[in-house]
Amino acid sequence: MLAATKRVAFGAAVMALAVGLAGCSGSGGSEADEGGTKGAPGAKKAPGPENAVRLIGDGSTAFTGAQPNITPPQRLKPGEKPPQFVVFSWDGAGEDSQKLFSHFRQVAKKYDAKMTYFLSAVYLLPEEKARLYDPPKHDIGTSDIGFGDTQGIKDTLRELRAAWHEGSEIGTHFNGHFCGKEGGVGTWSVEEWKSEINQAKSFVENWKTNADLPDEAPLPFDYAKEVVGGRTPCLEGQKNMMAAARTMGFRYDSSGIGNQIWPKKTDGLWDLPLQLVPVPGREFETLSMDYNFMYNQSGTTSGDPDEHEYWGNQMRDGLLQAFDRAYEGNRAPLIIGNHFESWNGGTYMRAVEDTIKTVCVQRDVQCVTFRQLADWLDAQDPATLEKLRGLKVGEAPRAGWPAFTATDTAPADRTEKH
Repeated sequence: MLAATKRVAFGAAVMALAVGLAGCSGSGGSEADEGGTKGAPGAKKAPGPENAVRLIGDGSTAFTGAQPNITPPQRLKPGEKPPQFVVFSWDGAGEDSQKLFSHFRQVAKKYDAKMTYFLSAVYLLPEEKARLYDPPKHDIGTSDIGFGDTQGIKDTLRELRAAWHEGSEIGTHFNGHFCGKEGGVGTWSVEEWKSEINQAKSFVENWKTNADLPDEAPLPFDYAKEVVGGRTPCLEGQKNMMAAARTMGFRYDSSGIGNQIWPKKTDGLWDLPLQLVPVPGREFETLSMDYNFMYNQSGTTSGDPDEHEYWGNQMRDGLLQAFDRAYEGNRAPLIIGNHFESWNGGTYMRAVEDTIKTVCVQRDVQCVTFRQLADWLDAQDPATLEKLRGLKVGEAPRAGWPAFTATDTAPADRTEKH
């Protein structure tokens, strides 16, 4: 179990349209076989990069080749309708006694979904080594979400290995999860963010030494190259974090707040924000995250049990309404954020699972990671992306997709709303 003291900042300011700031806390399956080359019985594998395993540093991570179970991105053909992308992402991404990481890995496999897991790196740092963490504007060895313990570290490593083998992404939620005006991540400078990112990488790259687990299998990827994006705690500090991250190998960020429209790059990084989605039965929209539905429904993680089912249904139906208006409209990627938490009796976990079951099996729908989405966006004709960004929330091309994405179609050919 993760030895973490979880704390949600309910004192955060509430956004316009009744959107609470996205607070975060967070905190199995077996590993995939490495596989090999076929040959005669007893034949040795020929040396080569396809089956090489190169340990990195103290062996906490390793290069094992290209990630399996990934489909290369394809450029849209003239006249082709864009796929409907849906990204399910998880802040914190630790396996604790609730076993939600392992559960949703199995859900993802069942419905052919890839997901992004934003790891809080202090979950791989044991409590007794807490002083290795020097957080900006806070005392050495402190963290608002605690640290790991031996069993929690082992369990989380198991899930990270398996998730990567299955084609999912390991991003970052950084370290100590400090929010608010008193030294929170929103007050950090660019240089302080660089320190935080470097420390997060260090904890992932040195868990064998830090946790004294020399016999554990390494993570099957080079984390310095694997981490290409993240989400900041409480969605604070995005500007300075991005300024630091774009010099450190990041390709995207998901700390922003936006609408269901096609994304764009900001200062060289894909800006892939959480989105405003309907709250059925209410006159406002909220962010596409479990915390924000909870904040607007009960304001507490342990609200009235008699309302749990209704609240879960409300979140599920809001996400499905958001999906429908994109799927039948502008086909903008739907981005959903969650935590491995049992708030209000686990009703939000049920809502997310119901959404996965409903949307990931539909025609032309691809449930992908942020990295896969960024790959697809990079593969497109910039002129096509610019036209797609001109479609508003719920808009579909008036003359249909074949005319809209044809190479000779004027950008103004768009106005049907769903």
